[in-house]
Amino acid sequence: MAGWRKTGWIGVALALGGAPLAAEAADATGLWLRGTGTARIRIVNCGGALCGTVTWLKEPNGPDGKPRVDDQNPDPAKRGRPALGLPVILGMKPTGKADQWKGEVYKADEGKTYSGYLTVLGPRELKLEGCVLGGMICKAETLSRVE
Repeated sequence: MAGWRKTGWIGVALALGGAPLAAEAADATGLWLRGTGTARIRIVNCGGALCGTVTWLKEPNGPDGKPRVDDQNPDPAKRGRPALGLPVILGMKPTGKADQWKGEVYKADEGKTYSGYLTVLGPRELKLEGCVLGGMICKAETLSRVE
């Protein structure tokens, strides 16, 4: 009877798919939609880190009818960069915590780069945080997977 219990539980575990022996890192690469619905960001592997660029804007043209540019950038040489293709997630490297990376986030509407975190919440959601004061104060946004 004791042998049956042991093999019975193994059978139940196998029938339910079992438990993974090692946690797999979630995949943060792909196309993501900002929570505001105003932009899509493609996240890719770049030299052992994660990087992301703007690939779509809900309003790609400014009030003047011209394509949006990085006009808030503090570097005058970068103010004419097109908003489409703009790097906004920079050098995110694994933190050692499950499904989390740390690097920088560029907030184009402010022209500022913040230290930040990217955390995969599930297969269809990730959290992107920009932080100040050494990470003591962070503002987060949830992005949804498009593909």
